[in-house]
Amino acid sequence: MATKLPRMAFFKDRIVPYTEAHVGLLTHALNYGTGVFAGIRGYWNADESKVLVFRLTDHVRRLHESSRLMRMKLALSEEATARAVLDLLRAEGLKEDCYIRPLAFYSDETIGVRLHGLTPALSIVAVPFGLYIDKADGAHCTVSSWRRPDDNVIPARGKITGSYANSAFAKSDAELAGFDEALLLNRDGFVSEGSGENIFLIRRGVAVTPSLNQSVLEGITRRSLITLLRDELGMSVEERPVERGELFMADEVFLTGTAAQITAVSRIDHRPVGSGQLGPVTEKLRTLFFDVVRGRVAKYRGWCTPVE
Repeated sequence: MATKLPRMAFFKDRIVPYTEAHVGLLTHALNYGTGVFAGIRGYWNADESKVLVFRLTDHVRRLHESSRLMRMKLALSEEATARAVLDLLRAEGLKEDCYIRPLAFYSDETIGVRLHGLTPALSIVAVPFGLYIDKADGAHCTVSSWRRPDDNVIPARGKITGSYANSAFAKSDAELAGFDEALLLNRDGFVSEGSGENIFLIRRGVAVTPSLNQSVLEGITRRSLITLLRDELGMSVEERPVERGELFMADEVFLTGTAAQITAVSRIDHRPVGSGQLGPVTEKLRTLFFDVVRGRVAKYRGWCTPVE
């Protein structure tokens, strides 16, 4: 999908025109994938005429946790990073749904694979953003031949830039074969996640999602939906290993993430999921989720940070 370039960027501890934010060809993160990032959604609330940033504190915390995996000590605190996100959004002046991309990376222009003796930098950009997967009401997925790396290879809990080459392998193979998204298994053959999304199954009135020891990202949308399923829809949620065959026996399957939001899966490897249509639980959950992220549900208003 094409991305409209932003006007402004947070770069080298200040907000500058996007065209002035540059890195050199020898930048360590560019050559070796030594960076971490966050994906954050901002939702336009027309009634209040402001953007609401969904779970900003949690996203910033995970960015800093991911940076520690890479031996990075960022100059800004979590609170200062959150302020930088809001300052950038004010400078960008977006009045629509948007996607915010903080990136912490080793900025040294040097050759040599390592994580020590390097200088971390932080950048942030924000762009208008709609659907990540066009067929949000019914995507056709395939189980990829590529496997998710084990935690002792590259920890999936952190959003490490270099690890997303694994996602790119799976995503391109899936799309070029005519599918909308790839589903990956872990080293042991259990269901892990999509190329950039967590996954949920609904079967016999129970929601199931792979547990965090199945090489999955500790998704913030995933955590939010577990709360909404349990507390608002009254459903039991199981976090456990999921076998590949369960995908084909499920009544409903959906993908979740900041970019994907809630994307229904209607077919997997040419087999219909349930009725092959958007399922009732997925539809009800998605309606509730969009009310929450746009600040319409008082109980969860604390998840939304307004850009004043």
